[in-house]
Amino acid sequence: MSQSVTIKSNKYGINLVLDPEIGFDELLKDVVEKFKASSTFFKNAKLALSFEGRKLSEEEEQQIISAIESNTSIEILCIVENGTRQEAVMKEQVEAFYDAVQQQYENAAAGNGPEQFYRGTLRSGQVISSESSVTIIGDVNPGAKIISQGNIVILGALKGNAQAGCMGDRNCFIFALDMQPIQIQIGDLIAKSPDKPEPKRRTLRRSKTPEVEAQIAIARDGNIYIEPITKNILNNI
Repeated sequence: MSQSVTIKSNKYGINLVLDPEIGFDELLKDVVEKFKASSTFFKNAKLALSFEGRKLSEEEEQQIISAIESNTSIEILCIVENGTRQEAVMKEQVEAFYDAVQQQYENAAAGNGPEQFYRGTLRSGQVISSESSVTIIGDVNPGAKIISQGNIVILGALKGNAQAGCMGDRNCFIFALDMQPIQIQIGDLIAKSPDKPEPKRRTLRRSKTPEVEAQIAIARDGNIYIEPITKNILNNI
């Protein structure tokens, strides 16, 4: 088997070490071969993916992801850049977050429906509407909007609008790795970003946290709070 591709596991997923010398088409075939050989080990896994050893364009990254998912039962949740603060956040928080969320979905009422996934950046003017909880694997840019009857999970930056529990459920939440919304709504509670206050609407109450620290928006005491993600928070949502 070719040694141009090496799979290394880490705390939040897998690190793909790629040969920088061979042609990309040949590399892509080697990626498929490597993952097929490891399909039993990674069966039905949901993983974050990082790359090492070779500079890839965004298109090449997407081709690799498509090749992996088309030839295995693996689901790639997101791409993490090595040596970045994003990687540190993922290491500390992704496993705990998904364990807690998965438990919540298993215990949720049947009417809440299955979770839905969307991969890609939502750009201005785009709207996603879901009758269940939804996970966005990418950013939500200003002018984009998510409307969900359940929870909203954004593995990226929330810079647009998000509405969770759109049928009036205040028990829903909104999670983002980078929380910078223009407006969020949980149930019947609406809040706008502090830099654009609006009369007669509640103001987001933001905890003092690092700029890219993962945060969660929850409704409590008639207000919407944005707080750093912790096991205590997850256990009480």
